[in-house]
Amino acid sequence: MGSITSYKTAAGKRYRVRYRKPDRTQTDKRGFRTKRDAELFLAATEVRKATGEFIDASAARITIDEIGGAWLSSQAHLKPSSLAVVEVAWRVHVQPTWGRRVLGEIRHSEVQTWVSELSSRKSATVVIRAYGVLAGIIDVAVRDRRLPSNPARGANLPRKSGKERHYLTHGQVQLLADESRSNGTLILFLAYTGLRWGEAVGLRVRSVDMLRRRVLVQANAVNVRGTIIPGTPKSHEARSVPFPAFLTEPLAKLCEGKSRDQLLFGDGTSYLPTPTPKDGWFFGARRRSTATDPLFPPNLTLHDLRHTAASLAISAGANVKAVQRMLGHASAAMTLDTYADLFDDDLDDVATALDSAKLASSVRATAGKG
Repeated sequence: MGSITSYKTAAGKRYRVRYRKPDRTQTDKRGFRTKRDAELFLAATEVRKATGEFIDASAARITIDEIGGAWLSSQAHLKPSSLAVVEVAWRVHVQPTWGRRVLGEIRHSEVQTWVSELSSRKSATVVIRAYGVLAGIIDVAVRDRRLPSNPARGANLPRKSGKERHYLTHGQVQLLADESRSNGTLILFLAYTGLRWGEAVGLRVRSVDMLRRRVLVQANAVNVRGTIIPGTPKSHEARSVPFPAFLTEPLAKLCEGKSRDQLLFGDGTSYLPTPTPKDGWFFGARRRSTATDPLFPPNLTLHDLRHTAASLAISAGANVKAVQRMLGHASAAMTLDTYADLFDDDLDDVATALDSAKLASSVRATAGKG
């Protein structure tokens, strides 16, 4: 046990608690107004030592900068594209504000003020990412027994507004493919398989099974700060995706003259770069399609072709499990959450089926009474 002694100050009598930390070094805490307060503190300290919950106040005298670097190093498991945005959030939004702050002096109200101010000038996605970096760093400090709890957790965050989705019709897909000219087969492929851009341009000739009309998705080539880096698909798992028969001949032409290890799209050696949004070939194809079809969405994105694939598959009668496997979602629940609006017709079918069942039941009951 520790000891409690009194001492005199200009403001009156005060009490000091002397005790040993778990490493057996001695320390003290001063300033208690009553002996009872000092006794309660000493008792609580002894309990925390006994239960392994003791936290040395001096351990929190470290800056966010000092632990931020170690935290970033621990994120090496992330895919390069994900790690890049985390590093930007740290460098641009977190480090300038919190880097020199002492860990133990950070208050929840300060974090909330920062989040609110950042929300006034940045998107919800940027704010949530920056907040996640700060909170994640302090989480490590809590696990390292530098703090009893994370003052950043529990902040009110802005809500993400869902991005507008565009679903093309079969005719609009063909129009866009025609206007894409040499990239027409790629447009058709994206719109009828639902592959992400990086997954499509990462395909190799050996990935295509013409007999079964399947492609084996094993890689994902993503652009990270101007450099295309190949890696595993977003889910880290390979998947087999079917393609319709009308794509067999165009895909076979892309394979001509290439070895099995060469890339399917492009020259076979270099990954196709993502088209620039304001002056690339996709921008031109979209502009020409809009001029031809007044109903063609002018803000269509490459990712909308993935949404289109889901829409066309569902309208063709595919069930949610099949769509999940095609898109590479982690679960059918994720597919339903993402494309719930596309399954509205299924709800109508449920109501119609229930009505028919009720009518049949009523007819049987009437016949039985007769």
